[in-house]
Amino acid sequence: MLTGCQRLTDAPDNPSTAPRQGGVAGTHASGPSPHPYGSAFLGVDECSSFGRRGTADVTEVPCTSERAAARVVARHDGGAADGPPCPATTDFVLHISEARPAADEDGDGTVPQGYACMRALEGPHPGDPGGGGGPHTIVGDCVYGAGGGQVRETACDGGGARQPEYEVTEAVTDRRRCPAETVLYVRLGGSHPVGCARPL
Repeated sequence: MLTGCQRLTDAPDNPSTAPRQGGVAGTHASGPSPHPYGSAFLGVDECSSFGRRGTADVTEVPCTSERAAARVVARHDGGAADGPPCPATTDFVLHISEARPAADEDGDGTVPQGYACMRALEGPHPGDPGGGGGPHTIVGDCVYGAGGGQVRETACDGGGARQPEYEVTEAVTDRRRCPAETVLYVRLGGSHPVGCARPL
């Protein structure tokens, strides 16, 4: 999975740059499985396989299947950049390419482009606070300086490829509301877009 990055900044008036785009970037499901298990391809509460690394063969499978790896917690049409954000503890985002299969969920011959917010059926969960991944940086997550004024998320327990340097302790509307021990401001998005991070 690819983790996006955020800008590290000391400026007093600007939160860091654009929110991290994460999850399964570039992984696309092309349409419904030959035997759909719901009324829509990868609808909410339906499950997918992970597919083979480096391929786009993620398929919808019954949640009771031994191949089931993740459950859809939210599903939206269109592109993820323009649509509603996934829930905070989403583990990864599955991008679904538009397709025109021979059989589809409603018989109109198309499966629209969209994205599914996925939660793994088993832990560990990278989208949990401190988990080291997921499409969002949230309170409880840890980051490290990645150079060029950027920070990247890593597991707070030190189990990731990089050791954590800062922990996001609060989400506020304005950086002036961060506690005194804050040394780093991380852009989170949403109604409380400023993450206050302390050194570890």
